[in-house]
Amino acid sequence: MQEVLLNRAMSVDDLLKRYQAGERNFKGVNLVGGYLNGVNLSGATLKGASLSEVDLSQANLVGVDLTEASLVRANLSEANLTGANLSGANLYEAKLTGAILDRAVLKMADLIDADFTAANLQRANLYGAYMMGTLLQDAIMPDGSINR
Repeated sequence: MQEVLLNRAMSVDDLLKRYQAGERNFKGVNLVGGYLNGVNLSGATLKGASLSEVDLSQANLVGVDLTEASLVRANLSEANLTGANLSGANLYEAKLTGAILDRAVLKMADLIDADFTAANLQRANLYGAYMMGTLLQDAIMPDGSINR
C-alpha cells in the first residue's frame, strides 16, 4: 500500500475511502479543519499528521498512532482513544470532554489549556506532559481517582 507523503493534503472522503479499503498508514496527512465526527479510524497511523481544528468528536480512535500530531483546537469530545499513542502531540486548546483515554500514552504532549473535563485518563501515561491551564474537572485520573 502507498504511504501518504508528509504534509500531503487529503480530503476527508478520500481518507475514509482508503481506510475502508484497508489502508491504515496516513502518516503526515493534512486534514486541518476537517469534519470526522463519529468516524472509525481504529488502528490507523496518523503520526505527524496536521489535524488542527479537526472535529473528531465521538470518533473511534482505539490504538491510533498520533505521535507528534498537531491537534491544536481539535474537538475530540467523547472520542475513544483507548490505547492511543499521543506522545509529543500538540493538543493546545483541544477539547477532550468525556473522551476515553484509558491506557493512552501522552508522554511529552503539549496539553496547555486543553479541556479534559469528565475524561477517562485511567492508566494513561502523562510522563513529561506540559499541562499548564489544563482542565481536569471530574476527570478519572491515571491512578483511578476522580479529580474534583
